[in-house]
Amino acid sequence: MHRAYQPIVPTSNKYLQQKWDKDDYQKHRTKVQKATAVVDTKGPQTPVHLQVKLKTLQIQEERLAIITRDNQILSSKLAAIMRSNGTVENWNNYSYKSLNAEKRQRELMQISRENQAILQRIMHCESEYNRSRLKEDWEKAERVQKDIARYPRGLKTVQKSKKKVRIRGWMSGETSDDVQEQRELQQRGEKSTMLIKRTFNGIQGLATSADSISF
Repeated sequence: MHRAYQPIVPTSNKYLQQKWDKDDYQKHRTKVQKATAVVDTKGPQTPVHLQVKLKTLQIQEERLAIITRDNQILSSKLAAIMRSNGTVENWNNYSYKSLNAEKRQRELMQISRENQAILQRIMHCESEYNRSRLKEDWEKAERVQKDIARYPRGLKTVQKSKKKVRIRGWMSGETSDDVQEQRELQQRGEKSTMLIKRTFNGIQGLATSADSISF
């Protein structure tokens, strides 16, 4: 019973009422589909010149014409190359010319003039050291060294010359005693040389301190 059609209004035959209700519903759906709106909600119509776009078509045609012309020129060049066995036509007959050669030349000349001016200043610059005074100080130090020396100056050079002579003599036939004596003299000469060096260093330090005090 629950699956049977239940009419809204009371009826004597449910099957006929179901058929009539279905027909009424189909008529209603047909009317709804065929109904027209009272308010016009459609958009405005697009103008013809916006639909066709003649300017875009013109630009495309011009571009195609340029491409066609370039292709024709290229094909004619290829045909000419095939006929003429491919001759070269890209030789550059112009000479190389720098755009900033004059500027670089001016900068080089300016640098040369500055270098010459520096050289002239260096050549004409006077020394700050007094040569005559330095020479006098040296002579003074030499005199002091000569006055306080225990042995005469130049002894080392004399000893070296004697050593060479005696060695030559020993090679020619001197005895071992002579050789021993030469060794002793050599040791004494070395000791005296060391003493002279120490004395000279001390005198030089005293002379430096004295000159600083005098100034």
